[in-house]
Amino acid sequence: MTKTERPAWVDDELFPFQSRFVTIDGHTIHYVDEGSGPTLLFLHGNPTWSFVYRDVIRTLRDEFRCIAVDYPGFGLSSARPDYRYLPEEHIQVVTSFVDALALSEVTLVAHDWGGPIGLATVGQRPAVFERLVLTNTWGWPMNGDPKAHIASHVMGGPVGRLLIRQLNLFVNATIPIGHRLRKPTAEEMGHYRKALATPDRREATAVLPRRITASRALLADIEANLPTLASLPTLIIWGNADVVFGDNERRRWEQLFSDHHTVIVDGGGHFVQSDAPEKFAAAIRDWRSKQL
Repeated sequence: MTKTERPAWVDDELFPFQSRFVTIDGHTIHYVDEGSGPTLLFLHGNPTWSFVYRDVIRTLRDEFRCIAVDYPGFGLSSARPDYRYLPEEHIQVVTSFVDALALSEVTLVAHDWGGPIGLATVGQRPAVFERLVLTNTWGWPMNGDPKAHIASHVMGGPVGRLLIRQLNLFVNATIPIGHRLRKPTAEEMGHYRKALATPDRREATAVLPRRITASRALLADIEANLPTLASLPTLIIWGNADVVFGDNERRRWEQLFSDHHTVIVDGGGHFVQSDAPEKFAAAIRDWRSKQL
């Protein structure tokens, strides 16, 4: 594909949205911008892209403006040659993206790495964001968590990075494991694999596991800023069969945000927006209607 051309492997029925591209800091950033109404900004995690929100966007675009962006190196976005795919860099790109689209009165919808990336963006542009939707994510250093420590050092170490780069291990392993209520189809898996089709392309997804512990200073800064966001109305959508984030993280979000509403997706896996999209979309619609 050219930098601003949607590749032929993207199925128009599976991903029935116009692909848009904008140049941000030398990167070619892909995003979708569907519907009108209150603005929802969807941020993905690793190793996914805006495709993970496809069914949620399809459901909500009649009532909301749904914007979903791919970080450089993910999905259909291309990174400039010197990009290192660090969360610190993704934050700057997302912040510049918010500026480029002149967004306002935004509800952040953040999953996995989209949590720290998005919350840091909110910290840099507090006047832009009015509400938060947090789903199976975190926003603080995870060094004390044994699971996070093991995952970061095994998957983010030399062997893990080699397996991710050579075998697309992160896609092939985590996408199926992260769905507990439904099995991703072969066509859906193809859209995750083809977005990271070469070893060089997979560098983006190989970097982030190590940063769970290596970006401790960044995560500590995000944690320190959370009290300034504590008054924002917050919806917590939580798949309770996630092998990554569990009740401890959910309860911490509930303690942090006084004006919160929690929806538990019983049996939902890590990729809850794809595992139970109808429940995910309904939770946002019902919660937002009560805010009006």
